[in-house]
Amino acid sequence: MDQELVKACEAKAQVWATNPLFDAETQNEVKSMLENPDKTALVDAFYQSLEFGTGGLRGIMGAGTNRMNKYIVGMATQGFANYINKAFPEGGKSVVVGHDCRNNGRMFAESVANIFSANGIKVYLFESLRPTPEISFAIRKLGAVAGVNVTASHNPREYNGYKAYWADGAQVLAPHDTGIIDEVNKVAIEDVKFEGNKDLIKIIGGEMDYDYMVAVKEAMVDQDVILRQKDLNIVYSPMHGTGRVIIPMCLRSWGFQNINVVPEQMVIDGNFPTVVSPNPENAEAMTLGMKLGTKLNADLVIASDPDADRLAIVCRDPKGEWIIINGNQTCMMFCYYIIKNKKALGTLKPSDFLVKTIVTTEVIAEIAKKNNVELRDCYTGFKWIAREIAISEGKQKYIGGGEESFGFLPYDKVRDKDSPASICLICEIAAWAKDNGMTLYDLLMQIYLEYGFSFEHTINVVRPGKTGADEIKQMMTDFRGAKAPKEIAGSKVVLTKDYQSLTATKGDGSVEKLDMPTTSNVLQWFCEDGTKISVRPSGTEPKIKFYVEVKGTMHCKECYAGCLDDAKKKLEAIKTSLAL
Repeated sequence: MDQELVKACEAKAQVWATNPLFDAETQNEVKSMLENPDKTALVDAFYQSLEFGTGGLRGIMGAGTNRMNKYIVGMATQGFANYINKAFPEGGKSVVVGHDCRNNGRMFAESVANIFSANGIKVYLFESLRPTPEISFAIRKLGAVAGVNVTASHNPREYNGYKAYWADGAQVLAPHDTGIIDEVNKVAIEDVKFEGNKDLIKIIGGEMDYDYMVAVKEAMVDQDVILRQKDLNIVYSPMHGTGRVIIPMCLRSWGFQNINVVPEQMVIDGNFPTVVSPNPENAEAMTLGMKLGTKLNADLVIASDPDADRLAIVCRDPKGEWIIINGNQTCMMFCYYIIKNKKALGTLKPSDFLVKTIVTTEVIAEIAKKNNVELRDCYTGFKWIAREIAISEGKQKYIGGGEESFGFLPYDKVRDKDSPASICLICEIAAWAKDNGMTLYDLLMQIYLEYGFSFEHTINVVRPGKTGADEIKQMMTDFRGAKAPKEIAGSKVVLTKDYQSLTATKGDGSVEKLDMPTTSNVLQWFCEDGTKISVRPSGTEPKIKFYVEVKGTMHCKECYAGCLDDAKKKLEAIKTSLAL
């Protein structure tokens, strides 16, 4: 281990161990790291400051500059408050603060509320845990200038985080993102006003829940199909999180009457005792739901992640086995249904548009193209989908948008992923499918038959700590230089998109500029056989992600298994080509 780095970390740690501004528990934790001959934990906790990025903070909880704790949260909030007071020098401004089920969530949220109020900013603090989309909704509903949600979304139990929102209910974009970061970076622990002003903190809850539930109904496409299939057999799990009350309420308000919950996962618990990780992308997390679904002979099993912005859907295949509909398929199914049924009802307008992220399946592009509906591509992250909604407000109507990581937003009452609205809509889709003698699986097969088969798989290469961060950085450098692929799994690369240089390079060497709002550290390769591969370092976790999409032709529903086998063989060849 680099001894100079160890010495620098020890110097930082000594401040935390001795400065009276840090409480005894924090000081003892730091002293323990200092006294340990193995300096790995010390270096990981202090080798950098947990970066306040464009979306806020996310990290492992504990003492240290590179950890989520009340001091790091405090400095972030003080900087955010300073920026708000500069951006809105007049009085009367307010913010919304919420949190999810994670350990320390309430403590962090109350600390955030205290600091905002100590800086003269009125705070609407939710009485207890609430879904991320409800925080976004409340910001717009209350006319707040900003908001904070304390959440680490679907990350493992040791994480917590801090999402920063602006007045439009979306996570912050330019110029506010860099402006907030600049202010946060100026703050020292001595600058933080931890003592709150109780007169400026208002507790909110039930009334906002009702208003949000009413708003969710605007995502409905066809009430009649729900009325005909009101007994659709639904199993739902909140994965110990924030959807536990609001999602069953929303489903009932839409007209569904047969809602069954997974009792073990209705318990609020930041340790997530019934799952290895509360991530809807992991099949293991759906085990209890599928078990109850089998017992009750359910039509579908659905779940929301801890902060209820993402959803997972499980349906039956022709053999009666439960299968998870992946994030790309989920997004594809939403877009297909919204277009098809709005057309059937005569409510689809020429000015309507959809949005997907650049790493999400291109089947959606085919669906939109063949139905003459505008589809926009944007960067990964719902703040970019929110941006597309915002720039078209009053001119065009947003009718849906999503990403491969199990997030969708089917209406414009919220500016972030919204599992309550999406879960209600997927149940409507299941009802429509059942009304037409199909399951969700049958519907998925129908989409593949109409618009082409596609198999998507995300490869996560995890590299924790400083050495991992350096390795990920080097991988991106190599892919842009010496290791830039000319062919992948035997298929020629015909187009390379580099969103860092905003260039699109064709196979013949010609270069065009990419029209995007800013740069991003993402590479994409498009191959002759239709394969698309996107690679990007994660913005919230210590890993680099490879999004692989393989194309195929499907002639009948029975061909699906064969197409899947061929695609998986292709995936292995791709891994070999890229040395993954």
